[in-house]
Amino acid sequence: MPGEKQTAVTYYVGVDVGSASVRAALVDGFGTVVAHAEKPIQVWEPQPDHYEQSSADIWAACCSVTKEVVHGVDASRIRGLGFDATCSLVVVDEQFQPLAVNSEGQNHRNVIMWMDHRAVSQVQRINATQHRVLNYVGGAMSVEMQPPKLLWIKENLPESWEKVGYFFDLPDFLSWKATGVTARSLCTVVCKWTYTSDRGWDDSFWNMIGLEDLVMDKYEKIGNHVLSPGEAVGKGLTPEAAEDLGLPKGIAVAASLIDAHAGGLGVIGADVKGHNLPCENQPITSRVAMICGTSSCHMGVSETPIFVPGVWGPYFSAMVPGLWLNEGGQSATGKLIDHVVRGHVAFPELEAKAAASAHSIYTYLNSHLDLIKKSLPVGFLTVDLHVWPDFHGNRSPLTDLTLKGMVVGLTLSRGLDELALIYLATIQAIALGTRHILEAMQAAGHEISTLFLCGGLSKNPLFVQMHADITGKPVVLSKEVESVLVGAAILGACASGDFASIQEAMAKMGKIGRVVQPNHEHKRFYDKKYEVFLKLVEHQREYRSIMNSL
Repeated sequence: MPGEKQTAVTYYVGVDVGSASVRAALVDGFGTVVAHAEKPIQVWEPQPDHYEQSSADIWAACCSVTKEVVHGVDASRIRGLGFDATCSLVVVDEQFQPLAVNSEGQNHRNVIMWMDHRAVSQVQRINATQHRVLNYVGGAMSVEMQPPKLLWIKENLPESWEKVGYFFDLPDFLSWKATGVTARSLCTVVCKWTYTSDRGWDDSFWNMIGLEDLVMDKYEKIGNHVLSPGEAVGKGLTPEAAEDLGLPKGIAVAASLIDAHAGGLGVIGADVKGHNLPCENQPITSRVAMICGTSSCHMGVSETPIFVPGVWGPYFSAMVPGLWLNEGGQSATGKLIDHVVRGHVAFPELEAKAAASAHSIYTYLNSHLDLIKKSLPVGFLTVDLHVWPDFHGNRSPLTDLTLKGMVVGLTLSRGLDELALIYLATIQAIALGTRHILEAMQAAGHEISTLFLCGGLSKNPLFVQMHADITGKPVVLSKEVESVLVGAAILGACASGDFASIQEAMAKMGKIGRVVQPNHEHKRFYDKKYEVFLKLVEHQREYRSIMNSL
């Protein structure tokens, strides 16, 4: 019977491939991270908006961190393995050897990263078709999805296109490496490739956009065998992969998830009894999981499909089986904060002072803001300083990748005070962007009462408090900061058969930690900031209109 094996201590391995590093965790059946390891991976940026990686480099890092977390552990207690990864595009030939995604012909650079924006003209042409599948991605496809990238390869790299054996979403590449099975996850193909849960692939879409080759080979290259997340893949871990990873051969390997969706799985189903939260007596559909790292994703589920303009989805069973998913997002959040802080003239001073105090630069900045706030609440320091955060375009809810960042209220000051203020204003802008996304979701029919945050930025108390204050909603933090890894381990636990369902594993293994309440006394200030926020983009579009009239 499912659940019986929980009497003994059993372990599951979760592997998470992020934008800059690979992480692994050994997680027990109660969702506790027992061991954790991390290894950086390489990113190439051969020209602006082109971001590439190597699938061999990524797999080597997966093997390294997995061996590290299971070292010394009784192998018989390790029951399952789950992967999640960024929704990057992996290109291999018929022998599964890497193929170049660059004009230099560098075959080892065979991954176009999720954040790559090279396929702008391709996505514009795809969106101009107004094909019905676009209704399931918020009405307009993102340049970060896979069809425009496939079209870019066909049009720009004909040699690679001719040799292609398989295109994988990175999470599916990892499950193939582990099992030798080319099955794809419903999560990846639905969220990034236009597969629909009810009709599968739509031949007319691929024919219309000029990728009829994929139809002709009956979708062999992009996947004609689809599994639900958490479903066991093939016969489990192959002997070769087991040796590479340092795991027992034959253990269950789960159909994978995109990284943000794994984070959602790790937090959104947690038991919140006794925390006096509005969602305690409400269904899971009242919750939004926000996974905030390099970028941020906002995951909301619903019983019936909700079409939200500018928000991806609705995707059926793409994260939680049986529920529809809407996914909002901001393309640059952690990356934006780093960009603003490290590019400031006072950054060397900040770095030196943070090192001298043995704190991270962000802990130091937070304490510096407390020093300069005087009698004001910290957030009020930006009354004259406003940021529009779309330095890498807008993913949701405006779906406009041509939007640029804006800063209003700069002075001649060059010191640490000014750096701290621009840092604060940037965090507030990201939180205001979250409010913008939540309002779009609510206007379409979502009823959202509580935010569940995980990912690297959730470790920053200023970032968390600003999200609570600016959205007016309580923020729940996971007991395990590494919720994405817990989500990946939940997949492995489900594939092992130790839990009857994903939902049961989510409830047992997702644990909440701190709850951060909004300060409602500050509501009027942030309502005004939000008013300015919306004016900024309105003005930017006006400026563009003026310049376009030349």
